[in-house]
Amino acid sequence: MAMQDFSRSLPIMLYRTLDAVMPRFRQIFNEFGLTEQQWRVLRVLWEQESMTISELSDLTLIPAPSLVGVVDRLTSNGLVDRRRSTTDRRSVFVYATDAGQKLEGEVRPRVDQAYAELPACDKVVGAASCRDCKKLRQDAAPVVLLICQCGIEFGQQGI
Repeated sequence: MAMQDFSRSLPIMLYRTLDAVMPRFRQIFNEFGLTEQQWRVLRVLWEQESMTISELSDLTLIPAPSLVGVVDRLTSNGLVDRRRSTTDRRSVFVYATDAGQKLEGEVRPRVDQAYAELPACDKVVGAASCRDCKKLRQDAAPVVLLICQCGIEFGQQGI
């Protein structure tokens, strides 16, 4: 497969998508004193009672060595804590504290509102583009899964 034009390459298109979507969310996170990485950790812990650093790393896509620092900062802010496993002393679980759980009720409505505003892009870019945005959100997960399952080597595929 021939290499794609740089501006149409998958990594650049994904970066542009993030650049278009994330500023609004980052603004909300900043208002609550959170980084994007801290948000990802809390978001996962709000859905799962607790998990290991390794599990959190897999779900948040934050490398484990970096994640330790993110969890340390969340711990010092009183939003998460660690608990050693009662069955395997080598395992340490991270969980959201009461303050971390309370924060969900404050941040989540704002984030939900930002998501709700995404489809309103038809007022700015036209209805066809808005449908494309919705389709992208629906189709992104299966595409990522397919790429991961196939083990595509990006450098060899011209992506």
